[in-house]
Amino acid sequence: MNHSVSLDSFDFSTPIQIRFSDIDGYLHVNNGIYFNYFEHSRAEFLYKRCQWDIMKIGAVVARVEIDYFRPIHLEDQVRALVKCTRVGNTSFVLEQYLVGNSESENDLIFAQCICTMVSVDMKTMKPTPVPELYKAKLLNHPEKQA
Repeated sequence: MNHSVSLDSFDFSTPIQIRFSDIDGYLHVNNGIYFNYFEHSRAEFLYKRCQWDIMKIGAVVARVEIDYFRPIHLEDQVRALVKCTRVGNTSFVLEQYLVGNSESENDLIFAQCICTMVSVDMKTMKPTPVPELYKAKLLNHPEKQA
């Protein structure tokens, strides 16, 4: 994985609050907690960027890949970056990063996540096409939004 990836193409970010309970015996954030951070940022992205109404059309995780680059410690300042890289018929792919600063270093990349999500009909829980309303918002093409 390329640690020197350009993060300039990410225009959505949300702060991550590190809780004392996130810290494990090695005095850094437990690797399982990263999943929660990415999950939180995906939900924020869908709600704030797309105004996605999950009570009508759900968005469920089909696949998650996480690459860990460096540990996060309690004092670190972390934010999550999210962007959609692909929209298919019923699925879409989100690329996410946990980035921030430690006490001694700035502009750090802590981890990367690639998440494939599937839109589902909430009555049947079966895959359904990604609504047109959300496609342009996912890809951040405001000129195509209804």
